[in-house]
Formats: sequence, C-alpha cells, structure tokens
Amino acid sequence: MTIQAVLFDFSGTLFRLEHKASWLSDLTDHNGAPFDVEAQAELMRRMTAPVTLTVDLDDEHWAAWENRDLDPAAHNKVYLEVLRQSGVPRVEQAKALYDRLIDPSEWTPYPDTAAVLKAATAKGLRVGVLSNIAFDIRPAFTQHGFDTYVDEFVLSFEVGAIKPDPAIFRLLLDRLGVAPEQALMVGDHEQADGGARELGCAFALVEPLPTTERTDALLTALREHAAL
Repeated sequence: MTIQAVLFDFSGTLFRLEHKASWLSDLTDHNGAPFDVEAQAELMRRMTAPVTLTVDLDDEHWAAWENRDLDPAAHNKVYLEVLRQSGVPRVEQAKALYDRLIDPSEWTPYPDTAAVLKAATAKGLRVGVLSNIAFDIRPAFTQHGFDTYVDEFVLSFEVGAIKPDPAIFRLLLDRLGVAPEQALMVGDHEQADGGARELGCAFALVEPLPTTERTDALLTALREHAAL
C-alpha cells in the first residue's frame, strides 16, 4: 500500500542533544576535581540514553524512572538522582545541566531533517512527530522553521502513553487520518519505535549517531520505503 504518512521519533531521529564543552567545564566531582573528557562523555551518555539505566535506584526513584516520560516532575527527580550518582554532588550544578537537557533550543537537528520534512510535505504526505518525552519539543521545531512541515505532535507526557504501547501510535494515526498500513514510522529504537509494526505500520531504523556522522539517513529511510 502507498505510504501516505510518516511518523518521526524526536531524539536520535530528527534531533540530537549534543553537549557543548561549556556545559560541563565547571563541573566538579565529589572530590572537587573537574570532570575529564571521558567522564564528561559518560555523563552525557547517561543523560541522553532513552531506555538504558546506568545507576542503581531505590524504590522511590525507580518509580520515577518508570514514569519519567509521563510526568515532568518524575523526569526531573530521577535525572537529578542520576546526576548525583554519576558524580555531580552539587545540586546547583546538577540543576543547571538538567535544564540544558530539557531546553528545546539546545537540541541540534540532523543535517537532513529540514530536507526530509520539506520533501515529505511537498509530496503531500501527512507528517507526525511521536516522542517519549517529558517536555514540550515544539519550540525546537519552531526555532528552525520546521513546525510548518509537521501536522501533528503526540508527546507521551501529554497523552499518558509511551511507545511501544500501540495506543500512542494509534492516537497519532487517528489524528493524521491514515490507516496503519499507509504509514511509515522512522525511529532510532528497535523496540520502542518499532512497536508501530504491531499495528501494521512500516518501520525504518536509523542510528542515533552524532549529527556530523549521519548526514542522509532520514532521506534514505523514506526512499527505501518508496515514500519519496
């Protein structure tokens, strides 16, 4: 069946959070020593890994982790704990870094994000963005002028469901007015984003590489599924 709509994941698919050196340059560990380059990289990995937990949590923080993409307060709570356990003992430093994570203006679009959104719209495809996330990502699209090309946003914390729950995919499909067999889901996670296949959507996996290392994966994904 002909593709009539494309559903895009956000983090690691259309945009990526790529830290600037200045974010971490003033961080100090429990001993007051600055973080070296390796420690900085590990810290950012822990903050941006969508499903991988890298610290041990008590029951209270485990509950927050489980609900982090449904409740902004839970998201804040558990990520501040992740930072604390990752060697950022000063609350003000942890809060400043966390604020970077949830600031849409700090996220970088992939090199072909603009091109793929424009091409999909030009072809008459319906475009939706579907994200497990605890903050509003729409400003990131508006900042780059991409909002014009997105018909619908479905964000987990707003709708009370997270991928791979079929309900969240169905909600976006209903809003776009297309059947699952007419839609292509593009995302960077086999299980979460690939959950769209349960409803009958096609699925294309892209790697969440640094933006400098992934230049045309989005365009390639749509072309391989004859969506462009």
